[in-house]
Order: sequence, then structure tokens, then C-alpha cells
Amino acid sequence: MYRQGDVLIVPVTEEAVPSHVPDAPKEPRDARGRLVLALGEVTGHAHAVLGRGELVREPGPFGPFLLHLPEGGRVVHEEHAAITLPQGWFRVIRQREYVPGSVRLVAD
Repeated sequence: MYRQGDVLIVPVTEEAVPSHVPDAPKEPRDARGRLVLALGEVTGHAHAVLGRGELVREPGPFGPFLLHLPEGGRVVHEEHAAITLPQGWFRVIRQREYVPGSVRLVAD
């Protein structure tokens, strides 16, 4: 399990990946060629993956991402140390915070 700020990255087995994921639409890379896991609304900083791979958003307002890294990769952020990930599948979960009457994603 890996954590960088408000992003949690959990390895999952190939068998645990839902059958629809390989054919699901992939998240686009940003202008710098990164897979953005979370974008700082205030700072503009991003938790992003460098390297070959694909990112699929699961349905729902807080739906986690599924990240596939066939050769491994690095998670970078301007204010955190980089994290090296091995090859494989990962579930990416954004931290949430309670707001009276609702729940929202943590904002940078």
C-alpha cells in the first residue's frame, strides 16, 4: 500500500480487476504526458504517474481509479517525495472529508 498526501494506492491482483476494465474508456494524459490521479484545485499541483500505463475511472461521484502499470512507474507531486510503483494493477482512492450533510474529496 502506498500513500502520497490525500491519494492512497492499493495493489490489486489481476483476478480482482473487473472484467469491464480492459474495454472501459481510459483517462487522457495531461499536456505534460502524465496520468493525473488528483489535481490540486488551489495550487495547481498534481499527484501524477510517469511511465507507460492506463488509468480507468470507476463509476460514481467518488469512484476510485484503476491504474495499470505494465512496466511499473513513478508517482510524483511538487510537494511530496516520488513513489516508485512496481508493475501491476492498483486501486487509487482519494481521501474524503466529512462536511455536515455530505462528503467531499479533500481539496489541495
